[in-house]
Amino acid sequence: MATQCVTKVELTVSCENLLDKDIGSKSDPLCVLLMNTTGSQWYEVGRTEKVQNCLAPKFAKKFIIDYYFEIVQKLKFGIYDIDNKTVDLSDDDFLGELECTLGQVVSSRKHTRPLVLKNNRPAGRGTITIIAEEIKDNRVVNFEAEARKLDNKVECYDYDNDGSHDLIGIFETTMTRLQEASRSSPAEFECINSKKQQKKKGYKNSGVVSVKLCQVVKEYTFLDYIMGGCQINFTVGIDFTGSNGDPKSPQSLHYISPQGVNEYLSAIWSVGMVIQDYDSDKMFPAFGFGAQIPPTWQVSHEFPLNFNPANPFCAGIEGVVEAYRVCLPQVKLYGPTNFSPIINHVARFAMQATQQKTASQYFVLLIITDGVITDLDQTRSAIVNASRLPMSIIIIGVGGADFTAMEFLDGDDGRLRAPTGETAARDIVQFVPFRQFQNAPREALAQSVLAELPGQVVSYFSIHKLKPPHDPESQPSAPSASAL
Repeated sequence: MATQCVTKVELTVSCENLLDKDIGSKSDPLCVLLMNTTGSQWYEVGRTEKVQNCLAPKFAKKFIIDYYFEIVQKLKFGIYDIDNKTVDLSDDDFLGELECTLGQVVSSRKHTRPLVLKNNRPAGRGTITIIAEEIKDNRVVNFEAEARKLDNKVECYDYDNDGSHDLIGIFETTMTRLQEASRSSPAEFECINSKKQQKKKGYKNSGVVSVKLCQVVKEYTFLDYIMGGCQINFTVGIDFTGSNGDPKSPQSLHYISPQGVNEYLSAIWSVGMVIQDYDSDKMFPAFGFGAQIPPTWQVSHEFPLNFNPANPFCAGIEGVVEAYRVCLPQVKLYGPTNFSPIINHVARFAMQATQQKTASQYFVLLIITDGVITDLDQTRSAIVNASRLPMSIIIIGVGGADFTAMEFLDGDDGRLRAPTGETAARDIVQFVPFRQFQNAPREALAQSVLAELPGQVVSYFSIHKLKPPHDPESQPSAPSASAL
């Protein structure tokens, strides 16, 4: 079961060069923050204080928001000139607003944009700057800071699978003492079990713990990587095999309804709208597989939707959708359903990214398919290889086919193995059938398939001890001590 990645983010707001609406003095600005996560309903998160007689306010009150990677959290910052004591803002002068997403704010960390009027026209003057900081859990930090001054108890247990662990003994130490330990001069501590000490005459100890190395390691969070400049590169792969049915027929999974939608488009919009905030240039490669393509009509398993192998990039999610619409009538749906070529295609770029010595790039491949996979063994090998790279794979199954093989690729029931027996280094595949979300809110699909992605990003960079390209200026993460 996927768990949501949630953390608290603190937003600090400032403005420059605001409109002056007052006569004889300057505007008295206040910022109100509204949020929208459902697509239709805005609600107020909070307000800053009013800054008297100022056109360049730096608001002291900060907004604290629960951040969810897998949800598009729309924000609206409204700036008003407050001239009375009423709560209602409709009788105050409107100075401008900014609409953006929380994803855009955290991915740039310092987000500066011009204010606009409510009809989307520039306000004529004035900018707003939002600075995002992750609020860290300082409980571990506090403990270790105190550990330098106070004695701290370390409890040692004999582990049992059923959870009924048996206490071996306890010893006391300090962080300073642990950090002084070395292989040539280990720190040794007698483990004392007070109950045994009371019962047994001549009891000495229940063993000796020898610490030969103690390191304090900075643990980076997902937002540390994003705010530190890590880009998430998004690629789309679309199934054009014959089992989808003739796109001209309303029974086809590729049939675009009069409303302009089908399951493929819904999946692209749902996932793409979240991920696009974490790629600064918003240029996304999009490929098809399993179709005969012009001019030779040979079957291809990794053809660019725009038919431009030298530049398969589409401008934004809108560009991916348009490329799909234009491509669909120009190809002949065929087969078989091979995943490995497109997985290996993205893996080549992920491999190139490993040459960099910082956590600068991570790759996400979205595969949308209607049927049973044909090259299962090759796909297993491709996924096992990709598990050692900065890469994750999302598979969305459309239609009513049997997706048992897809669930097998999702390693929730144990690590995936290649036919050679090689085991995946990480679980990087998330599969969901689209039919489970047909009657759910639009954002539910993205929440399901993207909830595990932040953990996958952190696990890869942590395993390889890679730091963000630019270490965020926020407070350092909680260090952890490991004793060997």
